[in-house]
Amino acid sequence: MPANDVFVLGGHQTDFARNWTREGHDYADLTRETVRETLAKAKIDPADIDVVHVGNAFGQLFTGQGHLGAMPATVEEALWDVPATRHEAACASGGVALLAAMVDLESGRYDTALVLGLELEKTVPGDQATTHLGAAAWIGHEGQLAHFMWPHMFSELADEYDRRYGLDDAHLRAISELNFRNARANPNAQTRNWTLPPESFTENDALVEGRIRRHDCSQITDGAAGVVLMSSRVAGRREASKILGWGHRTVGLPLQPKFRRSSDVPYVLPHVRATFQDALRRAQLASVDDVDGVETHDCFAMSEYMAIDHLGITEPGKCWQAVENGDLERDGRLPVNPGGGLIGGGHPVGATGVRMLLDAHLQVRGEAGETQVEGARRFGTLNIGGSTATTVSFVLGS
Repeated sequence: MPANDVFVLGGHQTDFARNWTREGHDYADLTRETVRETLAKAKIDPADIDVVHVGNAFGQLFTGQGHLGAMPATVEEALWDVPATRHEAACASGGVALLAAMVDLESGRYDTALVLGLELEKTVPGDQATTHLGAAAWIGHEGQLAHFMWPHMFSELADEYDRRYGLDDAHLRAISELNFRNARANPNAQTRNWTLPPESFTENDALVEGRIRRHDCSQITDGAAGVVLMSSRVAGRREASKILGWGHRTVGLPLQPKFRRSSDVPYVLPHVRATFQDALRRAQLASVDDVDGVETHDCFAMSEYMAIDHLGITEPGKCWQAVENGDLERDGRLPVNPGGGLIGGGHPVGATGVRMLLDAHLQVRGEAGETQVEGARRFGTLNIGGSTATTVSFVLGS
């Protein structure tokens, strides 16, 4: 029997500028709002949900709360007895939760899935938060001398690009500036109302680790996103987007072996490119030029810089061309992160993959408001976990 197609009915993103702990809220409150609003925007009754999948990376570390697969039923009585599972894959936790829900629907086991991405990170001081986030690296084997693990790791990626192709840090700053600028039009973006100091996006911006500067970094963020997925057996004539293709690859935790394994090939992280190529192939598309935009994982400006050539927007090592030519702008050749991405929009880790899919859905439905890419019919996503150890991609179509 052929696999069932999977459709996205709609969803909800919380305001990523909120500090839920300061407001006196916890995971129950975050989940309650996200479940309620996701179901309302998807126009579906909670009693019609067959299965729930939750993406969350660091619940125990930041709040002491685990077993978050059971939280939706805790806050919504109609989800009592509905099977639910939590998924962890660092920053790709939301992406793998979506993949698991798709398997449930494609197999015929269930017809309607609620997928949530949840993360609370503002429960502890910033230095402690970065330590918690470092748990997604290979602890005790890499980054032992770094004060901030992930800025260190993506500084190493920048250094690798510099060794192979040359890298002007001004292009990283330009990527950051674009994402902050795009975020100003996004009503849910964490930085939409920020007043930035004059040294932002200059060589005088504060160094964080290695060559990574303050505004090259995504933010510590509280937030959640949710979507409802439905199989073709029951989707009928509902207003929805369709998941046209997907990709999912996993490699080892440490960063340096990735560089060694790719030393004689054009792409620094070939498994990242293969993930997106898998999604295009399954969508029966020839190249990235067959989509109208991409939501990509800019945990740091360097991760977006890497994505530019791995997606195929430029040839390997020529990422700077897309930056200088304006290709990534909302009205450019291939818009990237039109709502601000992670740097401008915020990065509640477990929610990011779900938020990306939701934004892609809104784009192809023409419902993205001021961040809309004109005429968008197909949109891609690239969600990475850790030092790209887990990579998930989707292509959505109208």
